[in-house]
Amino acid sequence: MSDYLFYALLGSGAAAIVAGLAVGLVITYQGSGVVNLAHGATTTWTAFTYAELRRGDLPLPFPGLPPRIHLADEVPGIVAFPAALMVGAGVAWLAYRLVFRPLRHAPPLARMVAAVGVLIVVLSIVDRRLGDVRNQRTPHLLPREPVTLYGDVTVPRDGLWLALVVLLVAAGVWLVSRLTVIGLKVRAAAENEKAAVLLGFSPERHAAGSFVVAASVSGTIAILATPMLQLTPTTFTFGFLVPALGAAVVARLRSIPTAVLAGLGIGVVQSMFTQVQIDLAWLPDTGVREGVPLLVIIIAVALGGARVPGRNELTVGRLPAVPAMSPTLLGVLAPTAVTAMALVAFGPLWRGAILTSMTAAVFALSFVVLTGFGGQISLAQLAFAGVAGFGLSKLTTSWNIPFPLAPLIAAGLAALLGMLVALPALRIRGTELAVITFAAGVTISELVFKNPDLVGSASTGGAPVPNPKLGPWDLGLVSGTSSSRPVFGLLVLSVLVGSCLLVARLRSSPTGRRMLAVRSSERAATACGVNVAAHKVAVFGVAAFLAGLGGCLTAYRFGNVSDASFGVVASLTAITMAYLGGITTVGGALTSGLLAASGVAFYGMGLLSDSTGRWDVVIGGVLLIIVVIRWPEGLATALGRRRRSRTSAGGSSPSVGPRPGWRNWQTRGA
Repeated sequence: MSDYLFYALLGSGAAAIVAGLAVGLVITYQGSGVVNLAHGATTTWTAFTYAELRRGDLPLPFPGLPPRIHLADEVPGIVAFPAALMVGAGVAWLAYRLVFRPLRHAPPLARMVAAVGVLIVVLSIVDRRLGDVRNQRTPHLLPREPVTLYGDVTVPRDGLWLALVVLLVAAGVWLVSRLTVIGLKVRAAAENEKAAVLLGFSPERHAAGSFVVAASVSGTIAILATPMLQLTPTTFTFGFLVPALGAAVVARLRSIPTAVLAGLGIGVVQSMFTQVQIDLAWLPDTGVREGVPLLVIIIAVALGGARVPGRNELTVGRLPAVPAMSPTLLGVLAPTAVTAMALVAFGPLWRGAILTSMTAAVFALSFVVLTGFGGQISLAQLAFAGVAGFGLSKLTTSWNIPFPLAPLIAAGLAALLGMLVALPALRIRGTELAVITFAAGVTISELVFKNPDLVGSASTGGAPVPNPKLGPWDLGLVSGTSSSRPVFGLLVLSVLVGSCLLVARLRSSPTGRRMLAVRSSERAATACGVNVAAHKVAVFGVAAFLAGLGGCLTAYRFGNVSDASFGVVASLTAITMAYLGGITTVGGALTSGLLAASGVAFYGMGLLSDSTGRWDVVIGGVLLIIVVIRWPEGLATALGRRRRSRTSAGGSSPSVGPRPGWRNWQTRGA
């Protein structure tokens, strides 16, 4: 029993970080209605700024400028602490003013995607500009001397002090929200925004203030915790944000005391699982601790989720319209022939960029089905792709199942997992569904993709996948002395074309129309006799199958599968690119493939400037944010609407209509 107590006390520091981030998430949601997935990224910038200032440097985030300005040999902690908090609060304020304020009346998906865009931009800038600071410890601000409790349990006391600080800070924030006028105004706006506006309150001002306060609270905990951690760009985002989201979901994004207690509890239980894995040798060596938040979220959702959405929202933004898809023979054959000729005629580098774009387009098609047709949000699509990739390795190397049966079975396994993950969607939707799929993606990545039995040893580089062979023909990318065979590109092209036709056919089918009916109104669809639950599960299954096909193509291309190809960062990047191109049409999926990192567009820009490749992720994140705000339907759909508008105008006076934007989409049907 003393061993469990030791790990519980030892994990108090990590638990305090989880609780601090959970408090920040609750504050942000109460003030703005945003489940801010970028909260961990802004906290990361605060921590890195503090670490840089202690070294005497002021970091600069802007490309083209020096990464830092040298101020002194060392900045004292009493100066660096408030300075870093001010910088972090400023970043959070700018994120609200530039990104989230224009999306106040947008649907949850838009705000979620925008938060992912901010997350990607901030983390990429940290990685590019301040990468040399990672893993460096700063001087301790809290007492660290060991303390002995309950006889023989000795632990450093800084974690205990940090937990006490979190409790005090949370208590202070809670008292302010309950006893002050500003706190009452924020809670009033959270309960009924329309009534708050009628009473003369300013929800926008309160929302901006909530971002600043949340960044300050979490930044304080992060700075105090930095000496205890190996500081990396993903420490707070993927190491602690998922447990914090679990605590926030337990608190229903409402109660600060509940969020603190849940965060401390989750963190302590995660730490105690170190001893659990020792006592229960049959448990996997990796991923069990990361699965605790997912289990907590599932239990919280099962106890408190609602099948039917509420009706008391101030504004309900709609997703972009889904136009009819009627592919013609010429419209299919012409781009297919051009792409095939490019694969044969161009060299290995261009061929690699085309392969990346085509595979990314297959992934984007899964989001077209899931979000465009079904109105569901998932941040775990690449996890499904990874399951298919690792399954393909097992099917081909252990069971000798041939091509094309093996990738179809592997994609089917991904579809089954997708339908399993769809079960929470029967009770929840929107931001809560995004949270649970985000946690599921992290858990699958840690529990499955980092399992040595699946990945293989480090020397092999991952789980091997042999070349696809159809009878005597080798269709692999690499064979003998050739390292970039066009025949593999033609295979990927055929899969992409087939997937596009499948999605277009689904849109025009009765099943697709029922999916759109469920997306538009679950109540109305149920009244018309549509089985809402079955169609939600079907949406997840088809989308996961397409993601599984993309995972199989990735596995065949590289000849092995590793966790690096299908991690959470890859999932977030995939949904950003899908939304950037257009999340409701096949053309949007193809556009997102062209714009994918290392794809055709970025490779072409890289030829013009050597620095483009280093900043491709940042550029993609910025473009995503701009598109979400300015062209909510995506680039391809916006261009198509404008082209159709000009065509319908003909030679008459130009048609005058509302400028595309979220407020106009609120009155537009699905």
